[in-house]
Amino acid sequence: MDFKQELGKSLAACLPLSVEDIVSAIETPPDPAMGDYAFPCFKAAKALKKAPPLIAKDVEAAIEKPDFIREIRCAGPYLNFFVDRNVYMGDILADVLEKGENFGRSDLGGGRNIVIDYSSPNIAKPFHVGHLRSTVIGNALYKIYEFLGYNSIGINHLGDWGTQFGKLITAYKMWSSEEAVKEKGISELTRIYVKFHEEAEKDPALDDEARGFFVKMERDDPEAIALWKKFYDISMVEFNRVYDMLGVKFDYFTGESFYNKKMAAIVDELEEKGLLKEDKGAKIVDLEAEKMPPCLIIRSDGGTLYATRDITAAIYRKNTYDFAKALYLTAMDQSLHFAQVFKVIEKMGYDWAKDLYHVPFGLVSLKDGKLSTRTGRVVLMEDLLNTATAKTLAIIEEKNPSLENKEQVAKDVGIGAVIFNDLYNNRIKDVVFDMDKMTSFEGETGPYVQYTHARCASLISKAGDLPETFDYSLLDDEASLAVCRLFETFPDKIRDAAAKNEPYIVSRHIMAIAQAFNKFYHDNPVLSCEDENLRNARLAVVMATRIVLATGLGLLGIKAPERM
Repeated sequence: MDFKQELGKSLAACLPLSVEDIVSAIETPPDPAMGDYAFPCFKAAKALKKAPPLIAKDVEAAIEKPDFIREIRCAGPYLNFFVDRNVYMGDILADVLEKGENFGRSDLGGGRNIVIDYSSPNIAKPFHVGHLRSTVIGNALYKIYEFLGYNSIGINHLGDWGTQFGKLITAYKMWSSEEAVKEKGISELTRIYVKFHEEAEKDPALDDEARGFFVKMERDDPEAIALWKKFYDISMVEFNRVYDMLGVKFDYFTGESFYNKKMAAIVDELEEKGLLKEDKGAKIVDLEAEKMPPCLIIRSDGGTLYATRDITAAIYRKNTYDFAKALYLTAMDQSLHFAQVFKVIEKMGYDWAKDLYHVPFGLVSLKDGKLSTRTGRVVLMEDLLNTATAKTLAIIEEKNPSLENKEQVAKDVGIGAVIFNDLYNNRIKDVVFDMDKMTSFEGETGPYVQYTHARCASLISKAGDLPETFDYSLLDDEASLAVCRLFETFPDKIRDAAAKNEPYIVSRHIMAIAQAFNKFYHDNPVLSCEDENLRNARLAVVMATRIVLATGLGLLGIKAPERM
């Protein structure tokens, strides 16, 4: 039963408002003592030309009370509704158990395409912690939108083109060799890239040489392209290793280089539409009327830029995937860049520019500097994940040394801890990696939620044969009710996370479920309960909790171990 919908129908019979308007206004009181649902009568006041408190009293007297409501109370302009616990909990638990892993799933997206551009590390540079946020936020949104009936299309827009490759080719030819790159891989590329910048400060002519090599790349010079391809292949080996650790997959690896041959047509289109202006030898789109700096399309030396490629990529994606939405997961400091790109696309006459969304996020830092292995002043992502795994394995060795397959569990929990820590707050907030805190099995951490799921799995396993039916009327305690309330709102939280592109809404909710369940478990013995029917009813809460936690963790890209 959709309780809000049914309540909305009962209220609509007494008010000059649609069911949809009423349902959207129904609230959950902050204190359960005030009721399970509350309806503010402010919306009806204008239509009825009556004070909200008077409307509340009239509706209280006139409404036909739904079966699942045991009491209605007026509180000023509010109508507060108290549910019949037996009906309410029985319906919710039956729904979760019947739908299983599909509880909360919907066809809201109707199979429409949503393109999600995330991760996007730079080729020939190490995959460091700065790339984590885009990767895990994008991966979670991919899964959330899929769960809501969209067809998610994950694109890794690799930074595999641009002047930095001219710099790398210059550095390679001056200070490296094929043997060194083959032996040391990306660490050698990082070394010579750092050296280039050090030397270019002393000799600015190196920058001119680098720009020259990039222009050669754009003109398909065989030597330049062969070196670029070598750097690309070396990088992808490392990237894929990290993606495998994180459990992240992409539908397409179409980086900046993919659009190299497609940009000329877009530049011509900008010219034809009278949008390009010349400025000191460069070509720009003037955005002064939009109170933005000009969008640089072609440099004075004829080279393209990020904006050129992003405009081309957006048009290609619309033509190829006909998306309902396209999301771009990058740091907050790129907000202006995307505002300019989206505005240029709008000025080109494409009304779908409104479907382009920049999804920004805050910075990442590490509390414990000693934790990291540094390569060229960055903390490698692989090192962070390995450290979290080792830390978790040490905890398991101490608390449960006989655990089967403990190395895999440590990996699932350690890496899950890193992901959960990133996704636990509003994405705009900066994230600090405190290894001790985030790998703890206590507190608001990923391992705490995973351990709660494992506890549920253990109880179900020990219970043996599970009953086919449950007497939910035996559940009348506050702790059981608190868990069921959170189950009821779980589907809404998933929809809200998609609407706001905020995975933390899901992570916060499953944390609340884990905490509520552990209180339930503390207050209500399950396997040791002497009344078999009551034991089974409580077991239904355990089974439902396991289902919802596994689903929630899965939406975040985190494993749900059966044992810990």
